[in-house]
Amino acid sequence: MVVGPPPDGGECDMSVTTAGIRPFVVETSDAELVRLHDRITATRWPHEELVEDRSQGVQSATMHQLADYWAGDYDWRRCEAKLNALPQFKTEIDGVDVHFIHVKSPHPNALPLIMTHGWPGSVIELLETVGPLTDPTAYGGRAEDAFDLVLPSMPGYGFSGEPADLGWNAGRVGLAWAELMRRLGYTRYVAQGGDVGAAVTDAMGRQGPDGLLGIHINVLLTVLSGPQPTKSKAERAAQAQVDTFRANGSGYFLEMVTRPQTIGYALVDSPVALAAWMLDHDTDSYYKISSAFVDGEPAGNLTRDHIVDNITLYWLTGTADSAARSYWEDGRVLAATLESGQAPPDVSVPVGFTTFPGEVWAAPRSWVEQSYPSLTYFNEADRGGHFAAWEEPELFASEVRAAFRSLR
Repeated sequence: MVVGPPPDGGECDMSVTTAGIRPFVVETSDAELVRLHDRITATRWPHEELVEDRSQGVQSATMHQLADYWAGDYDWRRCEAKLNALPQFKTEIDGVDVHFIHVKSPHPNALPLIMTHGWPGSVIELLETVGPLTDPTAYGGRAEDAFDLVLPSMPGYGFSGEPADLGWNAGRVGLAWAELMRRLGYTRYVAQGGDVGAAVTDAMGRQGPDGLLGIHINVLLTVLSGPQPTKSKAERAAQAQVDTFRANGSGYFLEMVTRPQTIGYALVDSPVALAAWMLDHDTDSYYKISSAFVDGEPAGNLTRDHIVDNITLYWLTGTADSAARSYWEDGRVLAATLESGQAPPDVSVPVGFTTFPGEVWAAPRSWVEQSYPSLTYFNEADRGGHFAAWEEPELFASEVRAAFRSLR
């Protein structure tokens, strides 16, 4: 089986074996969709919250509007067709069947890019970036900024298989991604990630696999490892955001880091419980998503359809519990690292970083430079939040292009 024609310039050597890489098509039975509809309509609802904001959790008005839309006008077949219009594959790596989308650029000398989604996202959150990244001239960009794009589903997420053994933390995923790029024949490539994907991409930068030219991330997860400087106004503002997250925004995080199996029973049994859990993330994203349902005013690409596409993917694949366990795996690694007192190896490759204003904590340049001495690109975007690729795909794509321009 041939994954695709090699790009000009010799960046992808398809003489490397592609044995074990097989095409994949999303197929959902009508019966599955009927069962989903029935479960939504049979929801046993909790009483309404006693406050006017989200301080007690995801608000009833948001969830009722979402459920009504999900069981009424929403059409999964549209999303299924969108996914199946892209080249999708599976391959087994280290005992896990990994799903990935692989889109070649129509432009010569395109730079290979592996981009990793986060939680509660999936490849769904990255789909609108495919066009701007692989065919920039169609979006006002330059042909020389094009990428060949690889979008894998994290192990235990979406269409990828669920790990059957322990140890599938971000570092192990990073090793799997290096193997995936080798298997695709890419001898030089770059990597990008946000949220959990930032942890994977950070790990790849520290592992330094052959062929990795550089990385770009858009959330500074290293702040979870210890205190940061608070000398400047920007640093103090960022620290206040970190403190707010730890004080009243990290409930989902703590549950999945410590007790993923417990919450898993609700997530795989009730679609409304799943949706509420996935919406209970950061304040900025929550109110943007809520506005799409309650007020009919989506923020950028965070539309009703795109939000429900992602939730439906989790439901149909039954992966909410295994995705939650990835937090448990990474939490154990972080705890062991802090206990050892030994810093992880430095990132040796060039690092690009973009701070989006609606991020959970908007990291200032000084924090990023402290974590990544090999920083070669930094920018503060004028809009966008934690799910920047999802919310502002064209702006996000322009940041990725700029971050890797010097590495081509």
